[in-house]
Parts: sequence; C-alpha cells; structure tokens
Amino acid sequence: MTITSPTLSEAADTYAKARLGLYIDGAWRDGAAGRSFDIINPATEEVLGQVARAEESDIAEALAAAERAFPAWRDTSAFERARILNKTVALLRERAPEIGRLMAIEQGKPLKDAVMEVVRVSGTLEWCAQETRRLYGRIIPTDVDTSLTVRYEPVGVVGAIVPWNFPAGSPMRKMSAAIAAGCSLVIKASQEVPATVCALAQAFHDAGLPAGVLNLVFGRGAETAHQLIDAPQTRLIAFTGSVPVGKELAARAGGLMKPTIMELGGHAPVIVCADADPILAARRASAAKWANAGQVCTSPSRFFVHESIVEEFTAEMVRQAEALTIGDPLETGVTMGPLINAKRVESISHLVDDAVAHGATVAYGGERIGESGYYYAPTILTNVPMDAEVMFEEPFGPIAPITSFTDLDEAIAAANDLPFGLAAYGFTESAATADKLVRGFEAGILSINHCGGSVTEAPSGGVKESGIGRESGPEGVQAYLITKRISHKLR
Repeated sequence: MTITSPTLSEAADTYAKARLGLYIDGAWRDGAAGRSFDIINPATEEVLGQVARAEESDIAEALAAAERAFPAWRDTSAFERARILNKTVALLRERAPEIGRLMAIEQGKPLKDAVMEVVRVSGTLEWCAQETRRLYGRIIPTDVDTSLTVRYEPVGVVGAIVPWNFPAGSPMRKMSAAIAAGCSLVIKASQEVPATVCALAQAFHDAGLPAGVLNLVFGRGAETAHQLIDAPQTRLIAFTGSVPVGKELAARAGGLMKPTIMELGGHAPVIVCADADPILAARRASAAKWANAGQVCTSPSRFFVHESIVEEFTAEMVRQAEALTIGDPLETGVTMGPLINAKRVESISHLVDDAVAHGATVAYGGERIGESGYYYAPTILTNVPMDAEVMFEEPFGPIAPITSFTDLDEAIAAANDLPFGLAAYGFTESAATADKLVRGFEAGILSINHCGGSVTEAPSGGVKESGIGRESGPEGVQAYLITKRISHKLR
C-alpha cells in the first residue's frame, strides 16, 4: 500500500471556480434566508466553500416551476426532447475532465474514476434520449366495431432525492429517465458534493432544456424529502439511499398513494466455489471491493470462500490491497481516495473492532491512515463469525470480511440470510453450479465470475428490503410513465 500526500492549494483553487447554488425555474440563485452548507474536502478536511441551503419557500417555488413546465414538456415531441438531451450529452463529454476534477475534490474518488463516471452518465443520458423515441403503446385485437389501445404518458412532476457516493451517477439516473419520459422534476442532491450535480444542471441549461423542467435544491434530508412527498404537485418519488430512510419515505408516500422508486442499500455476498480459480476470483473481487473506497451499494461485502481455496484467495486479496496507492485523488496513479466524512471513518473503525472482538483476524489494514483527511486502510478480515456486526450491517467502506464454507447449499443460505437483496456474486467454472447460484441468490443484480455493477442498458434494483422498482434499461424509463387503456366504440 502506497500513500501519497494531498495538495491543499490545487483543490481549493479549482473548487473556487465552480458554480454552486440552487437551480430553480432555469436560473441560479441563493436560498431565501441566505443560509448555506459548508463543503469539506475529504482528503484534507479543509472547507472548500459553501452551497446555498434551500428553505421551504425555495422548494415550493421549485415545485411550482416544475408544475408550470410539465404540460409543455409532456407535449414536446420525442424527437425534440431527444435533440436537447443529445446536445447535453455532447456538452458533458466535452466537460468531463473539469467536472471529474470537481468530483474528485469534493467526493474523494480518484480523478481517473471521476472523469469516467461523467463519461458513463453521458452514456446513460444518450441511451435515455434514444429510448424516448421507443415508448410505444400497442393495439389490442377486439370486436370489429371497437378500438382497444394502450398508451404511455409521463407521470408528471417527480420528486427525487439522491446521495453523495456517485455525485454524477446517482442524479443522472433520475434526471435522464424522468426528463426523457417527458416529466419535470425537483431533485434534492447531497450538499456534501454539490459542484458535480450543479455542473450537470448547467449542461442541461446550456443545451436548451426549458426552464422549470429540471430544478435542483440542497437541503436537510428529512425536511426536504417530506416537503417533496407531501407536495400536491409531485406524482412520483424517486429515492436512492439507506434502507431505514427508504422505508420511512416509502411509508409517507404510501399514505398519499404516491408511487415510489426505491434504490436502497444491500450487503452483497460473494460465493467462491471449490472449482473457481481463487487468484482470478480475488483479483476481480478486489477491483470491485476497493472501488470508491467501498462506498458503493453493490460493493462485494461478504465473502464466502470454499475451505479448500480460502488461503489462496485471501493471500491474493492481501496482495491486491498492498498494490493500492492511497492518497490525494487528484494525483496521478492514486487508486483509492479517502472516505467521504468522519462518520464513515468512525463506522468502519467500529465494525473492525467489533469483528476482532468476536474472534476475527485482521489479515491486512484495520486502521486509519494519517492525521488529516478521512483515509482508512483497505482492510481484510479472516475467520469472521456470522455474529460479527460486519456480517449483517452494510459496511459501505473498505472492509472485506472473509469466512469459509464446506457445503454450497449452506453458503447460499447464509448469503440469503439477511433482509437485503440488492447484488450478489458467484465464482465457479461449472455451468450447473452457476445456474444453481443464479437460481439460489435472492438479489436483483447478479454477476457470475466477476463483480459487475449497474449498466445503462439493463435494469438495476433490489428485492426484499433493498428497494422497489428498477432503474436503467427500458424498465427505468417506464417507471416514469403511466399506462392508459383506451376503448373506443367506432360506431
């Protein structure tokens, strides 16, 4: 593990040039009361700047703007919507290096990964721009004097709430699908990473998106979310975040009979079967485990490895961790940056201490790095008992707890023995075993012989307590539509 030192002035100077604020009805503004949130650089703990805090009146104005904009955007042709979205795509690709730099500074992921995230979200938007021209209805055969059809229409004003771990990816999933479907929206993004999403909004603005179709606010989570849910204008709530918060918001929306899209947390199991290549499995699992310092909802986070290969697998996991370069996300060659804030560091430290107290062994890492910045070493735990907290609480950080198994059925049962079901991964050389894993895993996202996450073209989402609905793919756009059945007597 190589450690680099952060550069204070470069990050501050770059961030000082960023546009920050509320984007309401096509204009940038401060909050009504002039209040703001501090933005902290996770690599240095220095204050980078402030972003406006939306008051209740600001959110009310954003909702009113979205309501005014919706009828015209709904009636805009698919071709015109696609034209504006494709122009936004071009701007995002052109601006990817500068947006990625802002993301690396405020969120802490390595610069290369941050730039690639912007490129990926431009692909998400491009795909949705194409999909808006494929929102077909259908004609149903019936009596000769009756026409029976089905058509899809945008649901209306959307209230969206997104987290900090993918500053471009999470907002764009909501914005691209909703706007492509013909909806308008008010999105509450994380005040910890505001510059990235502000840059996305600016790209939509510069591409000619009509005022009010997209509105961006920053506010306290619960109070802002409650206002979006309770508002008479909103017809759908789209949320990405933790299971407890998702449950609370879904219950509140359900009381008003408002549909929701809930992309919630998980605790992704990895089963490495006896016939798998332990070195290859460890390398591919490591690539996913240490990405974004483990702050990914689909991150592999519980490793069940057959007893015959667990030592080889663990040794390679350690070698992969040793090869990481940890430090300033702006520096070339850095492969893992800091965690987002002090709370994440405290949470990871607690999980490691608890696992050790239950009998686990720290094979690598297990400690905070440095005296400034929210750095924590990639940590590999072995012989982790099932009653250790890290085995049933999502770590959302750089911890890889490993336990061995002898019977595959028991491993599958252990993998499913949680209320979560977002992602699951398996490694095997047998087609029959792969099929058994696919059939056995209780999860919405499955990968065999790798730990792949979400892709634009295919649906993503969880089962059990990991969520409701799907994002990405045709299902992701369909979620923002209502279905109308029309029966027309011809004579």
